[in-house]
Amino acid sequence: MIRTIPALCMMVVASAAQSVSGAGPADLSPAARGIAEAAKAIADNPAQSAGYNLLAAALVRRAQETSDVAFYGQAGDAVKKSLAIAPDNFDAAKIQVSILLGQHEYRAALEAAGTLHKRVADDVMVHGFLADADVELGNYKDAVIEAQWMLNLRPGNLPALTRAAHLRELFGQTEGAYELLDMAYQSTPPAAAGERASILTDMGHLRLASGDAGAAETLIERALSAFPGYPSALANLAQIRIAQKRYADAVELLQQFYRRVPRAANLYCLAEALGLAGREGEARRAFDGFEAQSLKESSARDNSNRELVFYYADHAQRPAEALKVARQEYAWRHDIYTLDAYAWALHVNGRDADARKQMEAALATGARDARLLHHAGEIALAAGDRAAAARYLEESAGLNTVDSEPARIALAALSQAASK
Repeated sequence: MIRTIPALCMMVVASAAQSVSGAGPADLSPAARGIAEAAKAIADNPAQSAGYNLLAAALVRRAQETSDVAFYGQAGDAVKKSLAIAPDNFDAAKIQVSILLGQHEYRAALEAAGTLHKRVADDVMVHGFLADADVELGNYKDAVIEAQWMLNLRPGNLPALTRAAHLRELFGQTEGAYELLDMAYQSTPPAAAGERASILTDMGHLRLASGDAGAAETLIERALSAFPGYPSALANLAQIRIAQKRYADAVELLQQFYRRVPRAANLYCLAEALGLAGREGEARRAFDGFEAQSLKESSARDNSNRELVFYYADHAQRPAEALKVARQEYAWRHDIYTLDAYAWALHVNGRDADARKQMEAALATGARDARLLHHAGEIALAAGDRAAAARYLEESAGLNTVDSEPARIALAALSQAASK
């Protein structure tokens, strides 16, 4: 008997297959291989939901690999087909939540994951989805509870370790976060190149955030060896080059990154690097392109609003627009980075008392982030609290990262003013 795939199903598979066509198995990324394997599973058993679940999961991984959000839409099509075949299948419903998270629909993801938790209370990944949504919405205490449940249900499991590591970073426990990621890496099989590259990149990010560019470079190079061209690793390597003041190299890496992932936020990073490299004309054109691209997506959940806030506040000197965008983002999420952007927008509009409240809320987790601490110092200084300003600026400068430089400049000015 010859198996055939219905036309609608074929459209789903064909759409996904476009991303892997023209390459042999050895040339494919881990997620792209998964897409190809899922397409074969669907061809072999077109009336079963399992193949579509495999396809949807692989497309989600491909979206994470590439930061290309189009793959989430394709994954959603595959999930719809799976649910049409088997309406109550739990695996498809879980993938649906991961798609919502990837599309930054965090409140919807939190609600959907809560519904799944009522169906199956001891599913590790459902707790993981709850933790992910809570982190992005700023519900950090709830996120900790969910991450701990993951570890209780299955001690040492990889998804729990990586989420716990991220939470430790947000709480300022950088070394503890690194140790958890190292445990996760040691438990990841060598064949899982994508997962290993992701963990190594996160480890490199932590080392760079602690001021150790050399150790960060070693880890990022290992990530790129495991997964050549891995976009997140390219972006982190560019930040290392900026820390090393190798601005031309940083620009080249960020150009590669933007070509691979042409998102507005990535163009913003490239524009800043072009400015550091002294290529002012190119930087202005890149910022103009960023603004146009960012405004198009500003009303969507998956946006570059935080970067747009800083563009208006620090580059375009349009404080009113910075505050408008910041309020829009703050209306639906209260994670520490959104609070930071909102505080900075309030600050550039002269509302330093309000800015300070938001900044203190952002730092309440204990996060040791050089940019946040620099902003806290500038806001405290503008509010008239020189002692707090010096404390925040010293802490930022002591981290010795790319974002520490403005704090060092502000601290020197503060010291000079005090000596007069």
